[in-house]
Amino acid sequence: MNQEEASQFRGKIFSKTQQIMPILTKEQFEELAKFDSNPCISIFIPTVRAGKDVLEEKDKINLKSQWKKAVEELKNMGYPQDKIDKMGKPVFDLMDDRDFWRHQSDGLALFLADGFSRQYTLPIYFEAYTYVADHFYLKPLVPMFNGDGRFFLLHLQLDKVKLYEATQYSIGEVEIGDLTPDQLEDRVGYDYEEKNSKHKTQRSSGGAGAEGSSTQHGYEAANRDRKNEILRFFRAVDKGIYEVLNNESVPLIVACQDSFFPIYKETSRYKNLYPKPVPGNPEADHESIFSLHAAALDTLEPHFRKEREEKMAQFNDLNPSRTSTSVSDIIPAIYEGKVDTLFLQNREDIWGNYNENMASVDVHEEKRNGSLSLMNLAAVKVVEQNGTVYLIEEEFMPNKKSKMNAVYRY
Repeated sequence: MNQEEASQFRGKIFSKTQQIMPILTKEQFEELAKFDSNPCISIFIPTVRAGKDVLEEKDKINLKSQWKKAVEELKNMGYPQDKIDKMGKPVFDLMDDRDFWRHQSDGLALFLADGFSRQYTLPIYFEAYTYVADHFYLKPLVPMFNGDGRFFLLHLQLDKVKLYEATQYSIGEVEIGDLTPDQLEDRVGYDYEEKNSKHKTQRSSGGAGAEGSSTQHGYEAANRDRKNEILRFFRAVDKGIYEVLNNESVPLIVACQDSFFPIYKETSRYKNLYPKPVPGNPEADHESIFSLHAAALDTLEPHFRKEREEKMAQFNDLNPSRTSTSVSDIIPAIYEGKVDTLFLQNREDIWGNYNENMASVDVHEEKRNGSLSLMNLAAVKVVEQNGTVYLIEEEFMPNKKSKMNAVYRY
């Protein structure tokens, strides 16, 4: 198979990928970023997936509280009650939708304007926050676009094989049915069950002494045979997986019984096989793909943390001309397309205005009428330019004296 044929083959495989976890796409993010209306209302609340808080409707109460804040701001800005009520209709529709609140993730983002509404249930924890301006507030969403963040998840059981393509905020199944056996019997046949049953019968009927020793040896032989059967099965699985992933450079993490992973590791030719499996039994410990995805992310956390730490080390190691902590320098540089990586202090904001024609930044000591979030402005623009934005706690900022740090491309 030449390179062009391989590319076409992989295209066919990944065209079958089915999205099974709702995400915010880059196109949807850009639609919100370009939306121009006055006023635009952005509301963020944390939500819970299940438990007592769902029954007590705390998420719904939280949304109602944030909408009240938005109404106060709109009234102070002089908007009439009928227009406010019209924009608020989607909020009240959600409040009346009991089924909606039973199917939440970690956070809810709601964007409203006259004749426009969008809502996103997302696997990101949001601080409760409301922003009213002539644009939407998108800074809390930028963790979804931190670089590629892709990985593959192989769900490997003796009676089930599934491959998923995932990011930190999405997961979808890759169809591999024509490439790998679905279960061990498909590869080695059904005779292994008969052999195992025979060994078990011999062991249960064996006595003490020499006969007991013989049955023990028979049991050990059965175990060796069993491992060889599994090894053959995993080699067949790896053959199909390798055809799909051989040109990839992202991690492949395996969810299987702990005792199976060393056997699969022995057979795998994929150069980026993650050295640790998802712990536990994926069948017994994870009732849904969402739970399995979360467990995979926990295991991969050092990998993703390493990427962020490498970017932070880059900030400290580069020539000072390639970095900046000055908001007045960083924002014009962003508009020139110079910023590769932006670090923003989490749970903070910088208020002011930016004159694009003059490339001048006016920073306000506190929010006032006409102020906009310079952090939001910067974050949205860097994401649009395919740069990386990190929301960092103060103690981990590369330069703690500034709420905004940047690494330049050149």
